[in-house]
Amino acid sequence: MDIRVDRERCVGAGMCALTAPDVFTQDDDGFSELLPGRPTEAGDQPLVREAVRACPVGAVSLADR
Repeated sequence: MDIRVDRERCVGAGMCALTAPDVFTQDDDGFSELLPGRPTEAGDQPLVREAVRACPVGAVSLADR
């Protein structure tokens, strides 16, 4: 499963970065993004799945490869 962050939908709540800090961070403007060097296919991790559920606007998602 690939991790996707819809930056146009993101409101910067930071729930993904709080839930899965080894995968997500926030940029200088406060919007979510994957940590540099993290593979997008890390979606099989339980904390990533929880981050998807925790996003209040659905900006973080998992997609089949």
